[in-house]
Amino acid sequence: MVSLAVMESLMEELGKVAPLLRDGRVAEALSRLAAIEARAGGDARLLQHLGEHYVHCAKPAAAARCYRAAVKLTPNDPHCLYNLASALIATGDVDEAEALLDRVIALNPGDADAWQNRSTLRRQTPGANHVAELLRAVEQTPAGPGEVALCYALAKELEDLGDAGRSFAWLKRGADRRRGLLSYRVEADVAAMTEIARVFDRSLFERAEAGASDVGPIFVLGLPRSGTTLIDRILSSHDQVDSLGEINDFALSLMRVAGGSNGKGDLIRRSAVLDPAVLGRAYLDGIAGYGAAAPMLIDKTPANFLYIGLIARALPNAKIVHLRRNAMDSGYALYKTLFRMGCPYSYDQHDLAAYILAYRRLMDHWRAVLPGRFLDVNYEGLVSGQEAVSREVIAHCGLEWQDACLRFHENPAPAATASAAQVRQPIHDRSVGLWRRYADQLAPLSAALAAGGLDPLELV
Repeated sequence: MVSLAVMESLMEELGKVAPLLRDGRVAEALSRLAAIEARAGGDARLLQHLGEHYVHCAKPAAAARCYRAAVKLTPNDPHCLYNLASALIATGDVDEAEALLDRVIALNPGDADAWQNRSTLRRQTPGANHVAELLRAVEQTPAGPGEVALCYALAKELEDLGDAGRSFAWLKRGADRRRGLLSYRVEADVAAMTEIARVFDRSLFERAEAGASDVGPIFVLGLPRSGTTLIDRILSSHDQVDSLGEINDFALSLMRVAGGSNGKGDLIRRSAVLDPAVLGRAYLDGIAGYGAAAPMLIDKTPANFLYIGLIARALPNAKIVHLRRNAMDSGYALYKTLFRMGCPYSYDQHDLAAYILAYRRLMDHWRAVLPGRFLDVNYEGLVSGQEAVSREVIAHCGLEWQDACLRFHENPAPAATASAAQVRQPIHDRSVGLWRRYADQLAPLSAALAAGGLDPLELV
């Protein structure tokens, strides 16, 4: 057992890790975590904190190691069990994760997040589902975040069972409750995207300013739930490619190089006059700290679509792959996902339409001012023509073809995204056109997109 004095000292050391990550000193942060872990073996609480920090460092296997050690010390602690299950979902150990979530729910039936996570791990069947238990649980749960999670779990399981009407009713209840808990205004995001297009105009890219000349990395970006994880898995199945997953390093590098700002608009304007080589080097030095061994690294952060102009200037040799999807399928996929963080626009159909329209305008702008700079990949085309599109993506990234890229579902690398369970399966078309089951219920989204000048059946 760690003494109180040693525990306090180690917790103080842990407190220094987050600032290191913000400063792009990932290697130093990981070294510090390893040193703390070596001395923390007897204290479950400290191991839990270590696991949480490893998650922030995009190291789910290390997080699972710490959480597993904590579970051995406190085998009936629901929090320890839940954290271990979450890490195991990312590492692909889905069966063990489901068993752990079963234990969490048995020990703490009020843990709505455990119910919701468990529902996402597999396709529910008439003979094996949790709908009856979920209905009882939601009746006993007061309005708030717990109710939201249970509503999303019910929506997912009922959709698996083909009960579209009840599924959407529970989804809308959950989304409405979630939206009611937020102070978000979509107008701020729309204004930011409009300002990005104004500031990063054609003349900016005509300036002769050299960025960092290193090869790579590969940016996989687009709206969340558009297929970015699938492309990430295809690429990282290549033996010359490793994925860093969803990291915030480009945005953090920008904020470090730009210094303090007075809001989004000021940061956008300041970013346009930065030395692109300084920004590129800051980013590359930061991601080197993750210790990935392959020559090419993937940054699979969907929101990097906001920074395509900066990426093009700061990293002229970077490869960019942009995922496109049918507007309604994309909107429904966002709407039915309960995000732990981010995507606050996804819980209201009018917010969702406004965001999608602004996103589409920004992507059209990038195509106009940076012709040929990134590869557009149609998700539906990838599903129907896996090999042809996969070969196109691999060639765009300057890599030789490898057949392993077709067996992405065998890729053992971690996947810490909302699609973590799905990408362990071969490609399928179950999500293509899925929105049509709910055409009546999604009419507000369809009408708002059309009013904004976008055919709801177009790609975004």
